[in-house]
Formats: sequence, C-alpha cells, structure tokens
Amino acid sequence: MATLDRNFEINKTEEEWRQVLTPEQFRVLRQHGTERAGTSPLDKQYGEGVYHCAACEQPLFTSDAKFNSGTGWPSFFSPIEGAIATTVDRSFFMTRVEVHCSRCGGHLGHVFEDGPAPTGQRYCMNGVSLKFEPAAS
Repeated sequence: MATLDRNFEINKTEEEWRQVLTPEQFRVLRQHGTERAGTSPLDKQYGEGVYHCAACEQPLFTSDAKFNSGTGWPSFFSPIEGAIATTVDRSFFMTRVEVHCSRCGGHLGHVFEDGPAPTGQRYCMNGVSLKFEPAAS
C-alpha cells in the first residue's frame, strides 16, 4: 500500500472534475465526502467483474476480493496491486486510514483491520466512487 503522492498521472482542475463527475461523485471523490450507508447498489453487486475508479477508470478491485461486510458499503479484502494509495485521516475525532486512487488521487473510502482472511483488511469503499464493469461472458 503506497502513501498518497500529490503528483498524479491524471491531474485536473476543480472545474474540470466538476464537468466529468456528478455532484455526489465530486463531493466524495474530490472533497473527501462519504455517501450514506446502504445507498449504493454496488454494495449488493456480487457478479464477476472489476471495480474501477469513477473519476479516471483505473481498475481498483476485482470481484474475487469483494465480501459482504454488513456495513452498507461495498467492501473488499484487497485491492489490485498498485491501484490505491493511503493517507491518515484525523477527522471526526478519530484516526483512520483513507484510501485514494493512486492514478488521480480520488477519495474512495477507508481501510480497517477487521476484514476477513487472507489479508484481515476491510477496504470500505463509497460506491459512488466506483464503476463496476462485468466480466465478459
């Protein structure tokens, strides 16, 4: 897991991001917001495929790493290698590890140490920051 580097492969101005993202995607991906639990259809998506960054289309997670955490957010036990970066989030009077897309810096969610084997990690992602691409049949 890499620490977030402010030099991204994809850099856009705030206005350019607003032109390509919905208002909710912009709030979550660019302003570190959180969607309400249970609002993303991706939480209950269990088909085979790949979850991409909604901002830059980088592949982030595969369906093989997805599990039902019961939290109301899509959850994964590991990302695709090199796809994410992290920072420390000290908002709301707590310390958490914030997960970002390594390509564009978009805020995806947080990672916790209470996930299933084999990693013991729970990547709790905002569904609005993801795009699901079903596997080809």
